[in-house]
Order: sequence, then C-alpha cells, then structure tokens
Amino acid sequence: MYLLGFDIGSSSVKAAIVDAATGRCVASDFFPKTEAPIKALRPGWAEQNPSDWWDYLKEATAAVLAASGVCPADIKAIGISYQMHGLVAVDKDMNVLRDAIIWCDSRGVPYGRDAFDKLGADTCLPRLLNSPGNFTAAKLAWVKENEPELFEKIHKVMLPGDYIALRLTGTLCTNPEGLSEYMLWDFAENAPARFLMDYFGFDTSILPDVQPTFSIQGRVTASAAAELGLAEGTPITYRAGDQPNNALSLNVFEPGEVASTAGTSGVVYGINGTVDYDPRSRVNNFAHVNHSPEAPRIGVMTCINGTGILNSWIKRNIAPAGISYADMNLLASEVPAGSCGVSVLPFGNGAERVLENREAGCSIHGVNFNIHTRSHIIRAAQEGIVFSFMYGMEIMKSMGMEIERIHAGHANMFLSPIFRQTLADVSGATIQLVDTDGAVGAARGAGIGAGIYSSTREAFASLKVLSEIHPGSDSKAVAEAYSLWKSRLAAQLTEK
Repeated sequence: MYLLGFDIGSSSVKAAIVDAATGRCVASDFFPKTEAPIKALRPGWAEQNPSDWWDYLKEATAAVLAASGVCPADIKAIGISYQMHGLVAVDKDMNVLRDAIIWCDSRGVPYGRDAFDKLGADTCLPRLLNSPGNFTAAKLAWVKENEPELFEKIHKVMLPGDYIALRLTGTLCTNPEGLSEYMLWDFAENAPARFLMDYFGFDTSILPDVQPTFSIQGRVTASAAAELGLAEGTPITYRAGDQPNNALSLNVFEPGEVASTAGTSGVVYGINGTVDYDPRSRVNNFAHVNHSPEAPRIGVMTCINGTGILNSWIKRNIAPAGISYADMNLLASEVPAGSCGVSVLPFGNGAERVLENREAGCSIHGVNFNIHTRSHIIRAAQEGIVFSFMYGMEIMKSMGMEIERIHAGHANMFLSPIFRQTLADVSGATIQLVDTDGAVGAARGAGIGAGIYSSTREAFASLKVLSEIHPGSDSKAVAEAYSLWKSRLAAQLTEK
C-alpha cells in the first residue's frame, strides 16, 4: 500500500511515492529540471501558467511510477502541497481565464493596505489575524478593478493546489487553511470572511466549497487517470500550502513546536494554541492543518527575505573565488561566536514584513580594518540571518508562544554547523534535523486523511531524526552579539 504526494512549487513540481507501512520514500522526482519560468510583465508582477504546473506534474508522476515500479492501483491516497497565496480564476466551464498571479507578485499591496485602513485594525486583526496585505483576496481586488471584463467571467477562484485537485478530480473545493491564505477566513465566525468580501465587492459564490483539510476531497477521474497513469477513483485526502505542509512534514502540530526552513528566503513557522495576532501585523497567522475551533492551532509565520541569498552574495563577492559553502563554514569557524563585534543586518532582498514592510537594506557594522577579516564577515552574515529569525521569534513569544524545539530539514543553511548552533544558542531551543521534504510530507498527510494512519503520531513514527543540536557553551556570547545586533537595527530603522 502506497501514498502519493505532490508539491506544486513556483520553481518546480515534485512527486514522491511513500510506502505507507514503513514510511519510506520509494521514489521521488521533480520537473522541470531547470527553474520554471515566472512571467514579470511589469516590475513587481509575477505570473505562471497553471497548465504548466499540470504538465510538470505529469512528468514527475511518470518518473516516480517508472522508478518505483509501484502498481497505480496500490496507491491508496494522494496529498497536495502548493505555493501559497496564488490566484487562479476559471469560468463556468472550468477554463482558466488568465495566468495565475503567484505569491511573489506585489500588485495587491495597495488594495490590501486600503482595506486595512478603511475597515480598521480593530476589525481586521481579531477576525483575520492579519492585515489583508498582499494576499490572494487583494490580488483578486486588483483583477476586479483592472480587468473588469475578465472579472465578470469568473465563476470560481482558487489556490494553486485547488487547481491541481480540480484537474485530478473534477471537484472544486478548498479548506479553512487555504481560505486563511486568501485572507478570507473569519476566525471569529469560523466561516469565510464575508465582511472583507463585501468590502471588495466579491460575491461569496466565487469561493469553492469548504472541506476539512484531512478528508476525501475528490477522486481521480478516468480522463486524469489516463493522462497520469494513475488508477481511476484514487482519492485526494489532504492539501495544504507549502509552509503549513512543511510544518506537517517536520511533524510540527502542537503548541511549542516550530518548523524552520532557510533557503533563498527563510521561514520560522510555529504553532500557537490560542487565536491571537500581533497588533503591528509583523508576522503572518494562518489556520494550521490541524486547526479547529475546539482546539485552535494557528500557524504563526515570520519570513525573512534575506537568508540564503545573503550567504550566496557573500560567497560571490567576499569569499575567495571558487570556494565552496563547506569551506566558507570552515573560514567562519576560525573566529569566535559574535564575530568580534561585527554585525550584519541581512535585509537586502526587498521589504520585510517583520520590519513592518520597511526596506531596510543590508548593512555591515563594526568593522575594524586592523583586526577584522573576511572570516569575521562570513560568520557575522550567518549570525545576522539567525538573529533576524530570532527577532521574529520574539514577536511570536510576545503572542504567548513557547518555542522549545525547532524542527528543520537537513538542507540549505541548516547544513552549516555555525548557523544551526547559533540558532540553538540564541533561542534556547533544541534543533532537530530530519530527513524529509514537502512531497513526502504531503504523502503522509494523505495517509492521515484517508484513515490509513490513526493519528499524526503513527504517520510520523518512522520519520528519521538525523541529529539534535542543543544550546552550547557559546550561548552567552551569542546573546551579547544578538543584543548588539538589535541595537544596530534599531538605530538604522530610526534613521530611515
């Protein structure tokens, strides 16, 4: 008995087949092999053709079926993870009306800002847990104003994962976690946010039906089965946005647990057991995959744009030519924790929500030409990224969250011993590195939704923990360096 997971990203679509009994991934693959194109027709715009996602999914499915030798009839459930906040619009015949406006498109910003200003923080924050921001509802507001003839043709709107599920099953639905990504879930009413839809002039009929995150959400049609080589009738039993799904993949479900990723950008995603928000809206709040009104589970997310992109900039511009990331880590290890007073503010990749949408820029502080070397800057850059994570985690803590354990995949910045040890030292949390990815997590989620696993504990019993990192002897030096870093950030923000 097997489970199939899809991860619909903006750079590629990944598929994974998991043995339900052992939890072992028997095959995984992704397409395209070069990064998928993003159309930027104007500055700040980002669009993709949803049909391309489907084509990539077909290639990935064919590859994992061939590599695994698994009989399609033995795949008992399908789970879907997807890039968050995208907008797909279809007509009454379920034909896509325009390219998807994806997560990194910023054209919705003024629409979300105006909604927040006019509806007020006292209305938006307790009910949406966020400002309307640049989320899916604001993107749809842009379409309504700028493409009115197309808007009139819209029968339904959906997220990228909803579109893939529609292509697989012919059934259109979403879930509370998904609607909280739209910024259209009213946590006070536990229903779609009619007050924001009324403000934007959206009819509630434009939304898909709402189904539980773990449930049968449709079955593979005969035509989709023929295209993909799957068995007709295979159920889709789970779907979630990529960050909630990443948390699920890392076995993060309960208050006090935190998931983190550190690729080009970095994310810390923790679980809050109360329905709460930051009064300054510096972090994002979504319904987690196991959220319910009776047992709230809110995914609180801080995203730092300047993460791996800073480390790669350091590699290209400051480290010796041709050096590897592993060798950069060795250079950084030559200097002590705190980098002898050098601080790097990593905010050089656009506006940061954690800084209240200010574009602070990256800056290097405290360099003494007589004592500091490139090794100090390389280490300070890694520490600065960690400190930006901690800056967001302090906001989470102010909302009543406890951060005791951080779960992360053994990838990207978490491959650096300095990065992960600094994070353990400054946060006081234990870091647990595990071997998984989004597609494998989606497959496990499908097993929960299909009832193959009786609990999340059973679903993740076989999750392989590679190592644990505990706070160490440098914790005091790291705390002092973080305090200095915060003072320099505060001074820079005051100047701006």
